Amino acid sequence: MLDHLTLAVALFSFGLSFLFALGGVGSALVLIPTLTWLGIPFAQARPTALFVNTVSMLGATVSNIREKRLDIRLGVPIIAASVLLAPVGAWVSHRVPTRAVLFAFIGFLAFSGSMMLFFKGSNYADQYREDRPVVGPMLVGAVAGFFSGLLGVGGGGLISPLMIVQGFNPKRVAAVTAFAVPFSSFSAFLAYAALGSVSLHLLAIAGLAAWVGGYMGTRVMQQNMKASSVKKCLGMVLLLLAVKLSMKLW
Repeated sequence: MLDHLTLAVALFSFGLSFLFALGGVGSALVLIPTLTWLGIPFAQARPTALFVNTVSMLGATVSNIREKRLDIRLGVPIIAASVLLAPVGAWVSHRVPTRAVLFAFIGFLAFSGSMMLFFKGSNYADQYREDRPVVGPMLVGAVAGFFSGLLGVGGGGLISPLMIVQGFNPKRVAAVTAFAVPFSSFSAFLAYAALGSVSLHLLAIAGLAAWVGGYMGTRVMQQNMKASSVKKCLGMVLLLLAVKLSMKLW
């Protein structure tokens, strides 16, 4: 029989994975503070959120492959760099004060929320590019991977805007982001597991709930909703979380 904490983790993992799949991004940014509010230590909340990101965004990637929306060649440089840098970020996170990591996390929340609310990919509609460069996407992957490991997030909040400002079609970017996030998340998760900050019980409950939530959210978004509208709502949620966490730290 499930205890109250386990049930709460399952419900939040499902609900947040469903909600953020509507916007095409992982739910780790919100799941981390949610788990800490439930009483789970910050050190365990980060790898749990990374695992949730991995399984929930895998469902979106499978759907994108089936519908032939994914440009795999464009995503490979991002994945390669992020997989290499994510463990570095996880290693750094264990060697800096928790308060410093929380401040960085708040900054990441504010950046991602602002991008979702105010960044307009349509500004780049006249310069969509069809080439597949290596250097630009690799730099994006390196930055996203490092912060994925450092903060326990998937890095999607960095990948999307940084790829769009390079002139890529936002629809292609959304599919590539969903493709890259599971790799950077799982790479960082493995680093946390090696450092001994993982609860297998939490992973099993949260992971199963997140898979179902992410799959259902992706299906609903594809059939019934505009991703742009959902992203604005999610952006507001992230900014509110940043404000709330800032108040707690100060």
